[in-house]
Amino acid sequence: MITVIGSVNMDLIATTPRLPEPGETVSGTDFTTAQGGKGANQALAAQRAGATVKMCGAVGNDSFATEALALLEDAGSDLGRVRHIEGPTGTALILVGGDGENMIAVIPGANGHVTAEDADQAVAAMAASDTLVLQMEIPAAAIEAALKAAKTKGVRSILNIAPLTDAVERLAPLADIVIANETEFSRLSGRPAETLALARDEVEALHARTGQCLIVTLGGDGVLWARDGQVEHVASLKIKPVDTVGAGDTFCGYLAQGLDAGMDFATAVRRAAVAGALACLKPGAQPSIPLSGEVDARL
Repeated sequence: MITVIGSVNMDLIATTPRLPEPGETVSGTDFTTAQGGKGANQALAAQRAGATVKMCGAVGNDSFATEALALLEDAGSDLGRVRHIEGPTGTALILVGGDGENMIAVIPGANGHVTAEDADQAVAAMAASDTLVLQMEIPAAAIEAALKAAKTKGVRSILNIAPLTDAVERLAPLADIVIANETEFSRLSGRPAETLALARDEVEALHARTGQCLIVTLGGDGVLWARDGQVEHVASLKIKPVDTVGAGDTFCGYLAQGLDAGMDFATAVRRAAVAGALACLKPGAQPSIPLSGEVDARL
């Protein structure tokens, strides 16, 4: 069983030939809405990967609330710990350029009301053999409470340190597994890694200092991971991205499912990397998450 404590959003997505420079206006080519929020994205990815998932979070009482949960509900996720509160559901304003790269502004809305009590209650309902998944789009107090409760109970915890906040240095050491992209990882390591070789050196060095399991996603350069004194690189599928918005969340959800199902670590990372690459081939965060059959076929 996987419990995800995190954000639930509606994404408002505009497509442009290229991303604008600061102060510049560009004409868009398309607009759509899609279910999102890093917590909900990772929950749906784990569900589509084959896991049984409980979602803990909050939505508002606006018109977005039901729609934001629709794909999770259709997939059969347990939404009993998603509170409905007064106010707006979280939203994300997303610009996607012609090369698939994106710019995102997130308005927390109801996600800002996820509490330490919510987290404590969610972890209290977990078994020691379960997996807890967290991100940084809910208040730091809730993340900290969840990680500490998981440590006490012996529950495996996975923290995706996105989006970066000032609490990351305090919270990351509390997790069993930390997942970051190269920008986020440089915040932990204290040094930018501009090449794959430098990134590998930094991952190895931080792992040696902390002993913590680290995973760094590098887009088209694949994934680096360090665990139990071992450092490995997994190449990415060669694709032409359409939209990279859901790739990292897809990776996290698939990794959680693989580990929760008892896969060996290297296999779980490789499968998650393939899933993350396939998520770049369709627009939208949740609509782009591949089904397990698609991923296994590409493996």
